[in-house]
Parts: sequence; C-alpha cells; structure tokens
Amino acid sequence: MSKSFDRMFLFSVIALIVVGFFIFSSASLGLLAKGGDRYSSATFSQTFFGLFLGTLALIITSRIPYRFWRKVSFIAFGLSLILSVLVFVPGIGFEHGGAHRWLHLFGFSFQPSELLKISFVVYMSAWVAGIKDKVTTIKYGLLPMLVILGLVAIVLLSQPDTDVLAITALAGFAIFLTAGGKWRHMIPVFLIGVLCVGIIISARPYIKQRIQTFINPAENGLTSSYQIQQSLIAIGSGGLTGRGFGQSIQKFNFLPEPTGDSIFAVAGEEFGFTGTIAIVAMFVLFGLRGLKIAARTTDPFGKYLIVGIVALIVSQAFLNMGAMLGILPLTGNPLPFVSHGGTALFFTLAEVGIILNISKGQKKVS
Repeated sequence: MSKSFDRMFLFSVIALIVVGFFIFSSASLGLLAKGGDRYSSATFSQTFFGLFLGTLALIITSRIPYRFWRKVSFIAFGLSLILSVLVFVPGIGFEHGGAHRWLHLFGFSFQPSELLKISFVVYMSAWVAGIKDKVTTIKYGLLPMLVILGLVAIVLLSQPDTDVLAITALAGFAIFLTAGGKWRHMIPVFLIGVLCVGIIISARPYIKQRIQTFINPAENGLTSSYQIQQSLIAIGSGGLTGRGFGQSIQKFNFLPEPTGDSIFAVAGEEFGFTGTIAIVAMFVLFGLRGLKIAARTTDPFGKYLIVGIVALIVSQAFLNMGAMLGILPLTGNPLPFVSHGGTALFFTLAEVGIILNISKGQKKVS
C-alpha cells in the first residue's frame, strides 16, 4: 500500500490552484474600475479565506482517515440543512440581489450551500454503501434517494439557488448509478425532473430569461443577453494565443462579475484558444485521475465519495465554461479554483484533501 498521495492527481490540483490564482489576480483588476473597496475585499477574501485557509483545510482533510466522514455523515448533513435554513433568519442571514444565500457570523460571511453540497455527497455515499445491493430496488434505493435529494431541493429552491441544486443533483445521481442504481429507474425521474424544471421556469422569471437568452443570444444585447455577448467578445478577441497576461480590456466596465462567473471569458481574452484549451485539459485530467483513484478503491464508501466530489467540481467547471462559450444556458456558477469566492475555494480544497487521503491507501499504479 502506498503511503504517498496520487502524484498525478496532486499535480492536477496544484496546476489548477496556481493557474486559478494568476487568472483571478488579473481579473480582479477589473474591480478597480468599480471602486478600490471592492478590489481589496475580493482579493483579501480569495487569498486569506480561500487560498490560505483552504490550503490548510486540504492538508488537514488529507490527513484525516476518510472513514471518519462516514461516522459523522448524518450529523454533518443535518447541520448543513439547519445552517442553510438560517439564511432566512434576520440578523444572521442576509439578502443580496433578491437571494438569501449568506450567513453573517462573528464578523464573517459565508454560503452554507457549499457545506450542504459536500455533506450531501458524504451522506449519500455512506447511505448507498450501507444499503449495498438494495440500491437496485425502488423501495430501498430510488425512493429514499429522492427523499434525501428532495430535502436539499426544498432548501435550495427557497433561497433560491437553482445552480447549486443542479450540481448537487448531478453528484447524487452519479453516486447512485455508480453504486448500482438502475438506469431504467432514472427514466421516470428524468421525466419528472423535466416537468419540475418547467414549473420552476414558469415560476422564476429570471430562469425563463436565461433560457430565452440561450436560445436567442442576439436579442436584448443591453439587458439579459449583455453578459453572454460581452463574454463572446472577450473570448473571440483573444484569438489563438490571447492579448497577454493582464491585458484584458473586457474586464474593465464591460464584463459583469469579471472575477465571478465571467472569469473564464477573461482567461480566454488574455490567453486565447490555447489557454482555454489548457484550462479545459486541467479539469479533464483532474476528473479522469480522480475517477481512476475511485476505480482502484476497494472500499465502497471511499469509491462513492470520490465519484461525488469529482462530479461536484467537474460538472460545475464545465457548466461555467459552457455558459461563457454560449453552448449552455447562463447559470451563475463560479469556476472552481479560479472564480472569486473564499467559501467556495475553501470547501473545494477541503474536498480535494479527502480524495488525496483515500489515494494514500492504494497500491502504487501509474
């Protein structure tokens, strides 16, 4: 058994962290045009809460035996649900842009949905590992899984945070199918999901607007289609090799949220087609190497946990990049390892540490 981490996976993580830091450093200069306070606040949050504390979290979780998370899975999931509900409590939770997604405690603000995502994955992994072959049945497999996911959906739709719900659901289905859940059981779930999406779209005008923008991005160039049009301008102007590091024009007063969900467009403008392909390749390597570790893991809980974490991170990355390229509807999802968000980066690095811990107990395989 190996006492060291999977080197290729660790390399992919380090590459994403380093590249993400440089892209964020450049994109954050766009905030200076909107005020120095926003710039200093964003850079401090990203470097201290995200990068520094996140790296400490990675080191700690990489040293904690991963089976510990199975023991505390139910408590962690329940606690994360409670914290996610507290965003509606005046004085603790606060609203921004019409959404209740943040808690303000002890002078710091964070999104409990980030904790909810990983705690759901941990609990799902522990649950399917516990029921074993019963996961193939409707009574003991499919229905309980839908109940667990339903609890998460109620909380997230109330905030509302449909983007996080979509990613969490993808991770849950990935775990369920990896554990032996039947594909044919997914057909009615998919049909019900389409119906629910239709209801959500009709009830949430901003989601309907996103779909309309995706179908016809040329319309409403100054309103609903503004972000995607500015993103495509930025990526297109990057050409093959880009304008050069720090040379993006669109990040100044043109791209909405240049350090947030638009950051891939900044990378495309500065590093061109070559740079964006490199970023995609990094996430592909991260995902494939993570799944390879999962395939070599004999413990079912460890296997499902890796699949869930990889699904969380990689699906979010490709939803973000696809949206900025106009091949997927805009979601508002940040780009993992790169976009501004101290809470998100902290939990992403902590999740990576769990995978590294699991990889330590495997035989050395190239």
